[in-house]
Amino acid sequence: MHTLTYTSERKTQLIDITQAVKDAVAGQAGAAVLVYVPHTTAAVTINEKIDPILIEDLEAFFEKVVGNDWGWRHDDDDGPNGPSHGRASVAGANVLVPLTDDGELALGRYQALFLCEFDGPKPRSVYVTVVQ
Repeated sequence: MHTLTYTSERKTQLIDITQAVKDAVAGQAGAAVLVYVPHTTAAVTINEKIDPILIEDLEAFFEKVVGNDWGWRHDDDDGPNGPSHGRASVAGANVLVPLTDDGELALGRYQALFLCEFDGPKPRSVYVTVVQ
C-alpha cells in the first residue's frame, strides 16, 4: 500500500491526485487500483479534469446539495462540521480503477481522480493499493 499526503487549502476543495496515483502503481501488475480516503470528512471521486471551471462548479455543487443551513447538531472541537460528513458520504470513501494490460489506469480520456476536501484546510492521506 502507498500513502499519498496532501494539505488542502480551502474548506471545500477538489485536488487532482491522478499523477500521484499513477506514480504509486507504476510497474505493478494487477487487475485494478483501489484508491481510499481514511477520513470521514473527505472523499475521492472520478470526474472531468479538462475544465477548471467544472471543478469550481463541483465544489459549489457539494456545498449546495448538502447545505450548511440544515440545523446540523454535530459539533467537533474545531467547530460544526456535520455538512462535511454528509458531503463525504455523498461522494464516497473509495474508487476502484481497472488497470490495462500495460499497468496503466484505465481512465477515460477526460477523467481524473480527485481528493475531495470538505472540512479543510487540513492534512489528508490517500491510500493506494493494487488489487490482484
